[in-house]
Amino acid sequence: MSENDQATQPIRRLAVTLRELEVLRALVETGTATAAARRLGLTQPAISRAVAEFEATLGRALFDRSGGRLVPTTDCLVLNAEIGPIFAAIERLVQPDDLDGPRDSHSGRLHVGAPPTIAHRFMPPLVARFTKANPALEVVFDVLASDALITSVAEGRIDLALTDSTPAHEGVRSEIVLATEAVCALPSRHRLAARDLIRPADLEGEPFIALTRRHSGRIAIDRVFERAGMSPKLVLEAATAVSAAEFVAEGLGVALLNPFPIARQVGKGVAIRPFQPAIRYRSVLLTPSSRPPSPAAADFAAMIRSELAERYGTLASTDRK
Repeated sequence: MSENDQATQPIRRLAVTLRELEVLRALVETGTATAAARRLGLTQPAISRAVAEFEATLGRALFDRSGGRLVPTTDCLVLNAEIGPIFAAIERLVQPDDLDGPRDSHSGRLHVGAPPTIAHRFMPPLVARFTKANPALEVVFDVLASDALITSVAEGRIDLALTDSTPAHEGVRSEIVLATEAVCALPSRHRLAARDLIRPADLEGEPFIALTRRHSGRIAIDRVFERAGMSPKLVLEAATAVSAAEFVAEGLGVALLNPFPIARQVGKGVAIRPFQPAIRYRSVLLTPSSRPPSPAAADFAAMIRSELAERYGTLASTDRK
């Protein structure tokens, strides 16, 4: 095609609108059309219509309809992660305080939080890097249990948090940034370490290390064992995944754990094997729903997304369909 021919070609309009992206993001974060409509100031039929048009444009389903809730598909989660920087950029543009000063450095105060395992095994290098890049910014880093963390974000005391508990709290805006599935942690010389896949029946009679019941994943693990018609031989309850992995390394038993962020840090004393049926975890970024994220919070959230993408590839790289 010649340059003249190209010049006469009509400009192709984008098939996807910003409103459709806003609807997708609101649905992923709230889980229901009613809550998404309330957030965006739309009617519920308008939300449903936008989703249907978006799915028709893409030619694939973005949500599974289950029990009155809209459950994001893997494609939806990946797409939502990819559009995060778009909304972060828009939020920075509309922040009045950000228009007067340089955009490559932040000042003021940023309060960040995470539960213990994520706080100790994932966040420190990122917090350190962000603090060095923004010397005029005061960064406060809190380590809290997930329930206290959610409350602190909802009340506006924490600007940004990363956790593995998906909250149902109107005061919190949540964005799923990583999807993982439980793995089985075994002493490296355990007989089951020779297997490529561990199932509930394999753990019958095995000393089992469980996380305490305050962990959201504990309920799902108990349910898997109940459905398999078995009860693990519970020898210890651990407060964190890190301590559970350390007890596994000491030979006390086996454990089912969220691989993020410890699977690559457990050392030679622990073998990590896939586990089925799948027990799914979602790691989420939390911000107060009462206000848009500050430019510093938006940039730090972008750093977290980038780090997760670099380490784990796509959002749902560990998911099995």
